[in-house]
Amino acid sequence: MSRRPAAVAASVLTVLLLGAVSACSSTSSAASGGSGGTPTVKLMAGGLDKQIYLPYQLAQQLGFYKKYGVNVQLSTEQDGGVGAEDAMASGQVDMAGAWYNHTIEFQAKGKAVEDVVQLSGAPGEREMCTKKSGVHSGADFKGRTLGVTDLGSGTDTLTQFLAAKKGVKAGQFHRIGVGAGSTAIAALQNGKVDCVMTTQPTVAAIQKKGVGTSAIDLATTSGATAAMGGAYPAASVLARTDWVNSHKATVQKVVDALVATMHWINTHSAADIANKLPASYVSNQLVTKADYIAALTEDKGQFLPDGLMPAGGPKTSLATERLVGDVKSPVDLSKTFTNDFAIQANKTEGFKTTTAPAGPNG
Repeated sequence: MSRRPAAVAASVLTVLLLGAVSACSSTSSAASGGSGGTPTVKLMAGGLDKQIYLPYQLAQQLGFYKKYGVNVQLSTEQDGGVGAEDAMASGQVDMAGAWYNHTIEFQAKGKAVEDVVQLSGAPGEREMCTKKSGVHSGADFKGRTLGVTDLGSGTDTLTQFLAAKKGVKAGQFHRIGVGAGSTAIAALQNGKVDCVMTTQPTVAAIQKKGVGTSAIDLATTSGATAAMGGAYPAASVLARTDWVNSHKATVQKVVDALVATMHWINTHSAADIANKLPASYVSNQLVTKADYIAALTEDKGQFLPDGLMPAGGPKTSLATERLVGDVKSPVDLSKTFTNDFAIQANKTEGFKTTTAPAGPNG
């Protein structure tokens, strides 16, 4: 029996309206888990194939997101594109795999963003310089051209900090964005820059090609402490505070997965880690797998074993921002990070924590 036109029209209208409501609320319902389903979270990292950011993909490879009941959709920022932290702040993604210092910068701009799990206590970066540059510390930056990932990036802030700490003002040297990987290497090879601040596996490729050597080590917690005066919390997971407050159960699942990943990293070798990562990450036009493993073995000390923000870390980061001049207004460090999710994750799994956690004042 055919349906009357009016009934059909009403039915179609109802379907369209329901579809519109569903489309408008898809991100919210997915992240919150909807009606008992597995929550979906969009996380963009500042370069998934970089060693400093390997935990995000490793957690996926190990099946930990699935194990802890969350579907994490990973993406990576592209050179010249929107940064992961900005994509998160604007709502394009739910979370960002980025450096902690951005939370301080956002607060200074009136935006509430927080770090929900801390993956490293060091930037994982090295200042790679040509032999003829004569650079051995920030004191030697005067008159030099220095490559950073992008102007305004974490590597840019660190470069300015290393100079300022030695009394060299920003106007006394030149900074340009050179990206990472092949573009950073080319900048050194072609004499476009004297040094470039970069991470593994680019560091290993630069050394293998003989176009630069490590002048300043910020790749491990001990190295960062020596160069910067304290642990420098870098790789982390950032999210808008309003989003965290309305999705606490989902945030806990993501943190559970990443804390389990950090524990796994701490109890396995660089070779074990490399074997779990996508083949293209560990063997490509820049490095061989052996190079990748050697580099990770050298710099594995940057990773924290329990996801806790280390004591003194926020203060070091704030001091960096103030010395560089990026942040001049008052900052409430207690609103830039939380250890609550990581503490609960470690407690749930029975992991013994070894990182001295930062208090509310950093």
